[in-house]
Parts: sequence; C-alpha cells; structure tokens
Amino acid sequence: MPSDKLLALTLRTVAAWAVTLLLFFPLGWLFLTAFKTELQAIHVPPLFVFDPTLDNFTEVQRRSDYLLYARNSLITSLGSTVLGLLIAAPAAYSMAFFRTRRTRDILMWMLSTKMMPAVGALVPIYVIAQTLGMLDSLPALVIVFTLSNLPIMVWMLYTNYKDIPPEILEAARMDGANLWKEFRHVVLPLSIGGLASTGLLCLVLSWNEAFWALNLTSAKAGTLASLIASYSSPEGLFWAKLSAASLMAIAPIVVFGWFSQKQLVQGLTFGAVK
Repeated sequence: MPSDKLLALTLRTVAAWAVTLLLFFPLGWLFLTAFKTELQAIHVPPLFVFDPTLDNFTEVQRRSDYLLYARNSLITSLGSTVLGLLIAAPAAYSMAFFRTRRTRDILMWMLSTKMMPAVGALVPIYVIAQTLGMLDSLPALVIVFTLSNLPIMVWMLYTNYKDIPPEILEAARMDGANLWKEFRHVVLPLSIGGLASTGLLCLVLSWNEAFWALNLTSAKAGTLASLIASYSSPEGLFWAKLSAASLMAIAPIVVFGWFSQKQLVQGLTFGAVK
C-alpha cells in the first residue's frame, strides 16, 4: 500500500476512534458514577479507581418503584408505536400512490411541525388533558407521543413506499385487487422492513421522551424520565443515585438498540440512494 494511502487510512482510523470515544465518554462516565458513593461522585480530582458499590441501585429501588416506571415507559412506547403505525401506514400509502398537487405541501407541513419547540404546545395540550380528566394517565402520554412521532413515521413510510415498483401495483389492479387488498396483500408485505425500521425508531424516541412525561404526569403514569428527574431536589443533585437511576432507565433501550441497529440504520437511510 502506498505511503500516502496508508497515512490517509491511519488518520481516518484515528479520527473514527477519537469521535467514538468522545461520544461514548458521557455514557462511560455515567456508568462509573453509578457505582460510586456520593462523596466519591463529587470528588476533585475525579476518581477513576475506587471500590464499586451497588448501594445506589438498591436505594433507587427502595425509594421508588422502578418496575412501575419501567412498565409505564414500556406501555407508552409500545402503545404510541403501534397506534402511530396504524395511522401512518395508510396515510403514507395514500400520499405515495395517489399524489395530488398538495401532497408535497402536506408532507412539508407535517415535517415543519417538528421544528416547533414542544413548549409552544404545552399550554393547550395541558388544558385539553386537564379538561378531559387525562392528566397523569397513560392514554394521554400514548396520544401525545403518537402525535409527536407521526410526522417522522409518515415521512419514513412514504419514502419506503416510493421504492416499490409501480408495475407491481398495476399488476395487482389488473387482477382485480381493490384498494384494501392492494394495501394489505401487496404494499404491506413489500414494506415490512420499512415498517419494522419505522417502528423501532419511534419506539426509541418514545422511550427517551422526557418533556411531555415530566409535564403531563406525576405519580401514577410517570415514566423512567420522571424517575430520573426525581433525583433533582432543592438540596442539590445526588449524582451517584442520579447516575444509577439513569443507567437503569437507559439500559433496556440501549441493549434493544444494539441488537436492532441494522434495522434502525436501514430506516434512517431509506431513499438515500436511488
């Protein structure tokens, strides 16, 4: 290998490792802090060698019901993902195969709603939830999470549907398939990978959602984001316990994301290459 190519390869490798370590450092530091005492967590200079303890995890479970928060996160994440797919799949099908002059405008408008800060919609949504008696309830979070992720889901499925050869649909129509049969027996089987990728991504987004969980819930419907926030008090931050609660909150979704990373990457790159 020529020296210039070897040098370029070495530089790219070093740069890749540097970026990886930079991105991984917060998670690694969180992991270390979770096994420290509170005094060790705020020690200056930081301690990299210490006797690990599991007391923080025990205290988190003793102080609050971790399984309740985890159950709420699982219900809201799965519920919003399933509901979102039920809405986004036919909507994207309509926009992909029955385009009008306004289809592109509608898609851009849907995407533009993600650019608005969530706090801008907090007051009306809070008032609606309060009026309907849905504050601190799982259905309210499922609906809000669904509406929050719906633009992304429609866009991803729309891009996936556009990759389906139109000749396949024309053949199905010539065989007498109506819209429902075409969607059910042709489009859905051909886009199963896109549906899975879209669902996985929105599951992760719903699991990590903190803003709405903190503002629309308190005790009964609190998610793991609420559990983490509970370790911030007027007396200060309990860094070790906060790190332990955070690690317990992100561990399930990190493991899930690791095993489904291929599908997630595929979903994020739909339509990138034509």
